[in-house]
Amino acid sequence: MKKIFLWSVLLSLLLVSAVSADVRMPKMFTSNCVLQRDAAVSVFGWADAGEKVTVEFNGQKVETTACEQGKWSVKLAPMAAKCEGSVMTITGKNVVKVENVVVGEVWVCGGQSNMQFSLGRSTATEEELHGDLSFIRFLRDPNVTAPEPQEDLAGGKWTECKEDKQKGCTAVGFYFAQRLHKELGCPIGLIDCNWGGSKVEEWTPDAFMNLLSTETATHAREYVTHVKTDNRKFIGCMFNAKMNPWTKYTIKGAIWYQGCSNGGQGQRYFEKMEAMIKAWRTLWGYEFPFYWVQLANFQAPNADPNFTGSFVPVRYAQTKCLNIPKTGQAVTIDVGEADDIHPVNKFTVGERLAACALANDYGKNVPFASPLFKEMKVDGNKAVLTFSNAGSGLVAGKQSIREFSVEKDAKLNRFAIAGADGKFYWAEAKITGKDTVEVTAPEVTAPVNVRYAFQQNPEGANLYSAEGLPASPFSTEPITK
Repeated sequence: MKKIFLWSVLLSLLLVSAVSADVRMPKMFTSNCVLQRDAAVSVFGWADAGEKVTVEFNGQKVETTACEQGKWSVKLAPMAAKCEGSVMTITGKNVVKVENVVVGEVWVCGGQSNMQFSLGRSTATEEELHGDLSFIRFLRDPNVTAPEPQEDLAGGKWTECKEDKQKGCTAVGFYFAQRLHKELGCPIGLIDCNWGGSKVEEWTPDAFMNLLSTETATHAREYVTHVKTDNRKFIGCMFNAKMNPWTKYTIKGAIWYQGCSNGGQGQRYFEKMEAMIKAWRTLWGYEFPFYWVQLANFQAPNADPNFTGSFVPVRYAQTKCLNIPKTGQAVTIDVGEADDIHPVNKFTVGERLAACALANDYGKNVPFASPLFKEMKVDGNKAVLTFSNAGSGLVAGKQSIREFSVEKDAKLNRFAIAGADGKFYWAEAKITGKDTVEVTAPEVTAPVNVRYAFQQNPEGANLYSAEGLPASPFSTEPITK
């Protein structure tokens, strides 16, 4: 009996030794994965300490040795885009083959439910839903949290957008990728990493809370503990499990759709976003581009020009984030739905995000920036507003799901004006120049402040650039909290 026991222990030790000797890859290196073009690409994993590891791909052969902790990493030299899939071979004491690997552009798709919103729920065409669009590939991982940063994903695999599998892909990311591929002609990889209802605090590593003011840091810690489900009770819980494993993977940039769960926050949300973006860039090791979606219109329109709503300060903060280098914003106050916080028109959202990337990162001459309030001058009873990013001129317009139209004779809507008493009245507004709008109201003889689309649902807001980009909501009053 003792001999049988000893043999079973020895066999167990041999099995453990054999397993530990295997070269292993993290779960983002599955078949169908996309590697970033024109960049030194990191390939990494685990093996026995001191074990020699060789990585072969696309004519390159790179060798390294696993460190004392059993980790190894190599860099592949920058590669041009490659649409035809190839095999990546990793050799140590065993051999791992990753099939159908392509080279293109890799983007993180982060945020909450409007980024998680799948293509199958959107206003997609038959071709988009059922065609072979395998030039777009995505990896959507499980929704798990962790108290500490993780080195590997809990699960997930790269999936080609074909055989109806694209129905499960982030719709915003899909349309973003579709436009990029149309312009660039290369594969697009989407890291589909998001979670409905999540707060910005849950995507920010705890170690970077020191970037916040004391008041905002305290607010962040109190705010995140309001969540009582899914072990979501601490700063960085989603980043640790879902995003940290990606920080060694080479990417081009990130797109972001989040903010509903931080409703009512203005300056605080700006501080939190600034900290999160800096944290991500620090951990990836380079200042990649970061583009987000300004919150869309939602809930029933309100006839009171003094009413705002919880999304208003968040939109203000999102626009303020444009002061952060290498960032951009897709304004979407014209594509929301009054009775659904998850509007189905994700095509326009993805297109506007793609325009940011095409113009800023790929050298394409495409309009991408929405008109922004620049300054106000008072001339008697008139407030004269000047806008930046007016393109070829300001217009009244209307956006449908896939088409923008100029409304030549339409009045401008959702402008409000106030005097010294701070009471706002709906105003008459008219375009008076390429980048100027004149605002008046009979009740206000000496204007002090003007608002535009400054409500939860500014339905009918129709100031655009002629290129079809909606003016961002604004108030000439500062938001301090």
